[in-house]
Amino acid sequence: MHKKEYSLEVGGKTLTAEFNDWADQAHGSVLVRYGNSAVLATAVMGTEDSALDYFPLSVEYEERFYAAGAILGSRFMRREGRPSDEAVLSGRIVDRTIRPLFPKGLKRDVQVIITVLSLEEYDTDILAVTAASLAIGTSHIPWNGPVSAIRIGLEEGSDDFIVNPTYKQRDEDGSPRAIMDLTACGKDGLINMIEVGASEMPEDALTAALSRASEEIEKIQAWQNTIIKERGVEKFVFVPAFVDDERLAPAFDEIIGTLIGTKKDLLAKEDFGTLKKEWMVHAVAQFADVEPGKLETYFEHRMDQYVHDLAIKKGKRVDGRAFDQIRPLFAQAGGVSPVLHGSGIFYRGATHVLATLTLGGPDQAQLIDTMELQNAKKRFMLHYNFPPYSVGETGRVGSTNRRMIGHGALAEKALRAVLPAKIDFPYAMRIVSECLASNGSTSMGTVCAGTLALMDAGVPIKKPVAGIAMGMMSDGAIFTVLTDIQGPEDHHGDMDFKVAGTKDGVTAVQMDVKVSGVPIPVLAEAFVQAKKARLEILGVLLSAIAAPRENISPRAPKIITLKIKVDQIGLVIGPGGKMINGIKDRTKVDEITIEDDGSVFITGKNGTAEAAAKEISDLTREYSVGERFEGEVIRMLDFGAFVKIGPNTEGLVHVSEVAPFRIAKISDAVKIGEVVPVVIKEVDEKGRYNLSIKGVDPEFAVRKGLTEAPPGNYGEHRNGQGGRRERR
Repeated sequence: MHKKEYSLEVGGKTLTAEFNDWADQAHGSVLVRYGNSAVLATAVMGTEDSALDYFPLSVEYEERFYAAGAILGSRFMRREGRPSDEAVLSGRIVDRTIRPLFPKGLKRDVQVIITVLSLEEYDTDILAVTAASLAIGTSHIPWNGPVSAIRIGLEEGSDDFIVNPTYKQRDEDGSPRAIMDLTACGKDGLINMIEVGASEMPEDALTAALSRASEEIEKIQAWQNTIIKERGVEKFVFVPAFVDDERLAPAFDEIIGTLIGTKKDLLAKEDFGTLKKEWMVHAVAQFADVEPGKLETYFEHRMDQYVHDLAIKKGKRVDGRAFDQIRPLFAQAGGVSPVLHGSGIFYRGATHVLATLTLGGPDQAQLIDTMELQNAKKRFMLHYNFPPYSVGETGRVGSTNRRMIGHGALAEKALRAVLPAKIDFPYAMRIVSECLASNGSTSMGTVCAGTLALMDAGVPIKKPVAGIAMGMMSDGAIFTVLTDIQGPEDHHGDMDFKVAGTKDGVTAVQMDVKVSGVPIPVLAEAFVQAKKARLEILGVLLSAIAAPRENISPRAPKIITLKIKVDQIGLVIGPGGKMINGIKDRTKVDEITIEDDGSVFITGKNGTAEAAAKEISDLTREYSVGERFEGEVIRMLDFGAFVKIGPNTEGLVHVSEVAPFRIAKISDAVKIGEVVPVVIKEVDEKGRYNLSIKGVDPEFAVRKGLTEAPPGNYGEHRNGQGGRRERR
């Protein structure tokens, strides 16, 4: 085996790229390590142009259970199956970073496969970007790279950014708590991909984090350039399949330019489709020697140019709005159906989203068992659906694609930051977003509708969250930022910059571009513009529902929280679960969840939770001197009777504690099965209860017709036989 290694210090750890002959038939391959985490990246390009009308790039992020030293899966399937959501999201990070850097018009299949070989303290998504960059950069595949990635973290109470924080440092349940997790990719001082999850971070702090990220990115860039210069092979010379035909420009100006002129530069989403049809009808007839696909490409090229020129040179948007103007807004909390636990409807122009929220007990949390997380529970889930009718099309229904997973994860991240702590609101929560109509950023519409659904359901969120999508038009020298981009501006624009947050700060960011990258000052401007829009949207949300409803839906289950001692857990569960299952059967409660710290969550409807809570409270109750009860006599001995005062608790009434005078035998006063009044007289050194009848009812024996007996022994008090009682 032949190999050569290149190393660089990043964030106090060594980043290593190893080039070997493992995958020597791939066009480019590299093994990248950081700490004890490692990925293998390969890149291959097809030999023929595809007939597709888009660049056929595929990025596959392959998780391997062995990388985490685990054998995962079900009892019947131990092989890796479909990609986890985490794998899809990591693959999307790589895809969104490298895609803009391929030459426009490239139609050959390019496949990048990232295989996770080892996973420990560092997330391999960051390594995947750099590894993919080196694999492509050293291959013959045409590409305007390299590009680098870095993760920046911040902990509560600290002003120092952490470069490439570990899993533990990013853990929101850890201490100190992580308040920002930012992933940035870029090159040459520009940023071309961003992912952020944060706890209401100020915009200027995020800008500072991006500047810090850019410093590290440029170090990795210089390192990559050195490697590529040494190891790179001659690139495939890409020649666009279609060069502008000089005959097309006059025809386009005459046909399309005239139609646009009649609309006075005001175009709706559907106008773009109408113009394309008009162009194709005339162009196909007029230029029979030009392939229809090339005519379509030319139309897209000219419309892209038109939308850019309109914004950059004329200071206009295709729908006539100002650069910082939001489309008309509408918000409604609830009102869909009384069956739903919570719902919200949000409109932003022609983007319409319905979000519904369902509440469940803690046991309905999702169990996560992946390469990165084993036996973890996820109590908040957001699932995003994008049916074809939302854009006026037909198509496959029922499957979940990568876009749906990515958009759902972004909205989930945005809302997770304001959820109440489990101890305050122990419910499992599932939001489902139904995108009813789409004309730009349904993911941010989902954030807004999701906020409405949470508040309608009575979830005590810390603050409402809203989201907005920002765009950009650039000619390389001028950068024009647009608020609330609609479909054509997203399709023809250079940036899709989604920002979600509360009135006080940002909770989530996602950005991808169609150009090499965006300068940080332009992103800072976009943050400011996004905050202005976010505050406007929050005002509309709060006009629909000013605060979370005081009570949850009567159709939602009720959860009662108890706290028991850790050493009482076994008592409540019982041998083989007999005790807890008995409680469930008797009370008809939905579920009883007991955590390792003694927290008990009881979920039920129609009073079942209250009934189960009473049984558990009685079962684990610790009694004190002076408490009075009506208890059943369950056992008799010569010296006294045992009386049941709780489901699993009993105490001894000594014969001397029946009456204020001497009686001959305990059996003269009480019988098994009889209910008698008792008071706890004392708790002995072994935790056993001594009870008294005379202390609560001095006339008890008199009513029985008993009189004082002649002198004699009462018998041995707790002589070791029968004196033991169960108690926890």
